Amino acid sequence: MIWQVFIATAVIFAVALGGMAIGVIVSNRRLKGTCGGLANMKDAKGNTICDACTKPSPECSGEPTEAAAQTVD
Repeated sequence: MIWQVFIATAVIFAVALGGMAIGVIVSNRRLKGTCGGLANMKDAKGNTICDACTKPSPECSGEPTEAAAQTVD
């Protein structure tokens, strides 16, 4: 009896998960995070933190600065 409930529950979850996956594929949209509470934080220029991550400035070389390297140590 307990195995029937377990299998039925697993099937229901699998169908729900498959339905969500098919919905994302059919809608042809990129997956996008919500950026949580960081979306309300602003950088020095007034841009949101999410914008700072997705649209890096031209000055960003991708290599850590001397100050950033010191904080890692």
